[in-house]
Amino acid sequence: QVQLVESGGGLVQAGGSLRLSCAPSGNIFNFYNMGWYRQAPGKQRELVARITSGGSTNYADSVKGRFTISRDYAKNTVYLQMNSLKPEDTAVYYCNAAGVLVRTNYWGQGTQVTVSS
Repeated sequence: QVQLVESGGGLVQAGGSLRLSCAPSGNIFNFYNMGWYRQAPGKQRELVARITSGGSTNYADSVKGRFTISRDYAKNTVYLQMNSLKPEDTAVYYCNAAGVLVRTNYWGQGTQVTVSS
């Protein structure tokens, strides 16, 4: 069982920045693809950014050029740096760990990001 602990959400004005952090309960980066998803009220959960076990990254079109996903092995933490935030980025953001060799899927508890106009 993998636990994911998120932090870093909050309220920010449009154009501002936030950095989300996700700390898994073990050293899993070599065995799991790590991702950030978000869910806005009344909408489906959507992928925001992913970093694979091999280090490749991909982003939703809506955040390309503004958000950056990264991982720090020493701190055992995945980050989502969010710049130039827009009101439409307002959502609950969830950290996800998807097993590469084993079909397992873990979710964090979610952290609220609110962008005011």
